[in-house]
Amino acid sequence: MNRFEWTSAGDLAAALRAGSVTVANAMRTPSGQPGTNAVILKAGGVDLLDLMKEGLLTPRRVVNLRGIAELGRIVEEPGGALRIGAMVTLAQLAEHPLVRARFTALAQAAGQSASPQIRHVATIGGNLLQRPRCWYFRSLHHHCLRKGGGTCFAFAGENQYHAIFSHQGCAIVHPSTAATALVALDAKAELVNARGATRVVALEAFFLTPDKDIARENDLKPGEILTNVILPSSKPGMRSAHLRQGELDSFDWPIADVAAVVEMDKDGICRKASVVIGAAAPVPYRARGAESALTGKRISEDTARSAATAAVAGAAPLSKNAYKLPVFEALVRRTILSAASQA
Repeated sequence: MNRFEWTSAGDLAAALRAGSVTVANAMRTPSGQPGTNAVILKAGGVDLLDLMKEGLLTPRRVVNLRGIAELGRIVEEPGGALRIGAMVTLAQLAEHPLVRARFTALAQAAGQSASPQIRHVATIGGNLLQRPRCWYFRSLHHHCLRKGGGTCFAFAGENQYHAIFSHQGCAIVHPSTAATALVALDAKAELVNARGATRVVALEAFFLTPDKDIARENDLKPGEILTNVILPSSKPGMRSAHLRQGELDSFDWPIADVAAVVEMDKDGICRKASVVIGAAAPVPYRARGAESALTGKRISEDTARSAATAAVAGAAPLSKNAYKLPVFEALVRRTILSAASQA
């Protein structure tokens, strides 16, 4: 690991004055050469330090945000929306009473992420902005498309954990489990730039597919900081659930995860549905066929099964990951039934 400067920002203005670049841009510095830019560290910095230890990221300065109190709060706004500071830990999210009561899918996703030790230091901001876990991307010896090379090695290589949807040129899967639930809940990202200007963007639009930008997973711009995640107020009759499936019961990235949000009327009919699957595409993948299969119907074992079948329609598995199709089908069905059964 190269030497670097360490700066702790006391407030947001100081962090913005640091002139940070995105990790994606910083990684364009040739491997092994010291960078000239500052990058932002969010709390535990698990992913950032991994990239630095692997020789893929060599920043000149790391800016720590832990001292900025306003980024570590969960605040209910008038009207019921919830503002979640980017420095809120996954453990805080999983245990917060308002998140557990109104946004069950997010509490479940956060509570099932990583290990207990990591959940107490990893933040929601860092979780959403972490870079792909593809072993070719993480390898110093593979100059893949996402790092400016000419090949996605996963297509002809070891691709058992890679994408089955939307892999136009790059077969990564999005690494954030929390993102699956947040997209299903129609969350927004609040971003502040070096001039103090704020922009708010739907999280679903914030994440970028490879055909939009092969080098970046999100629309974070140089000089911007993700300050808050905003959850809209929960609607009457809204219920949600998140389930994941991994190879191990202990800490592991999922091979499949699903978030379902359903709005039920007083007669038990689904007015609106949102079904998002993770570990399936370079972004959290909205299963619109499944949503259509549920809308206007009473949710039962049969309708959930039909929605699950629709969720995997159009999938394009690679040579070693077709096993994901029945896993996702089962998980979508179970997640829909779990959401619908909540009181």
